[in-house]
Amino acid sequence: MSQPSVARHGFATNAIHAGQEPDPTTGSVIVPIHATSTYAQDGVGGLRGGYEYSRTGNPTRTALEECLAALEGGRHARAFASGMAATDTVLRTLCKPGDHLIIPDDAYGGTFRLIDKVFSKWGITHTPVAVSDLDAMRAAIRPETKAIWVETPTNPLLNIADIAGLAQLAREHGTRFVVDNTFATPYLQAPLDLGADIVVHSTTKYMGGHSDVIGGAVVTSDEELDAEFGFLQNGAGAVPGPFDAWLTLRGLKTLAVRMDRHCDNAERIVSLLLSHPAVTWVGYPGLAEHPGHEVAVKQMRRPGGMVSFRLAGGVEAALAVCSKTRLFTLAESLGGVESLIEHPGKMTHASTAGSQLEVPADLVRLSVGIEDADDLIADLTEALG
Repeated sequence: MSQPSVARHGFATNAIHAGQEPDPTTGSVIVPIHATSTYAQDGVGGLRGGYEYSRTGNPTRTALEECLAALEGGRHARAFASGMAATDTVLRTLCKPGDHLIIPDDAYGGTFRLIDKVFSKWGITHTPVAVSDLDAMRAAIRPETKAIWVETPTNPLLNIADIAGLAQLAREHGTRFVVDNTFATPYLQAPLDLGADIVVHSTTKYMGGHSDVIGGAVVTSDEELDAEFGFLQNGAGAVPGPFDAWLTLRGLKTLAVRMDRHCDNAERIVSLLLSHPAVTWVGYPGLAEHPGHEVAVKQMRRPGGMVSFRLAGGVEAALAVCSKTRLFTLAESLGGVESLIEHPGKMTHASTAGSQLEVPADLVRLSVGIEDADDLIADLTEALG
């Protein structure tokens, strides 16, 4: 897609206006849901507005893509039917049989499953590395390494990668650098500004923000890469429908205000966990003792709404806490307005069992919502006993 039509204003302004001019026919201030599969042509090849078939392009999806590009500070964005579809598209574009990837040693379970169980069958190898260890990253690069893929903060241990440092490392070795920005969102972190080549999102999470839509996105400023992403987006067809695009666009309008509330509440929850005798470890980049805190302060506006912690009672205690909360709903996913709790080892990261990426059995992950903080604290306090 083309460069966003709205100049790079402030974040909240772009979230509301980028790609979202009032409808020229009706004056509607909200982008319409263009629920159509095909478009009338003015003669063979005479396309109105460039649209011919909704797998290839849809005006509602175009509006979403322009907004996503503006928020990430990129020139191009592509919307997908899920975060995994976006991930798959990037990996298929960058890699061929015999190539090598570097991934986080605590990557999201779905990303690891795709790489380990699907791409490995194509002869694509991978090396898990701690995202915070630049020396280990450097040592893992091979002549056939085509991409360094990181999450920051990571899922679920909330480790921090030095985006600018890794971007420089990737440039030195002629490999692509991809950042999964799902946890931070473009409101808290701008990977392209720090040197990343590609940003990936599960827009299902904070971008949509209401747990009512599945989606993904890829953003870049590289025109050739975008053309390849667009080819696969159309050729493989993992595109969002117009209603999904509209729901995601609606969610983006309030992303800035929601993220500030998520962060406010997460900081209150972290204070509770740090003082609780049942808790042995708290993972949160906002803590001064977090090993990635200094880097997080440099590259993030705020530490985010995700919190992980470990319990003295082991896996039984972790499962018990997950079963006892009432406002923290036991469910997978994250980033919605409601608070969620999960046991990564048996839920989102079950696919990593027995691998180098296996998560601690006593780990609990929280997606802290935007409810009243006092109510969330009371709920978690009761569950912890």
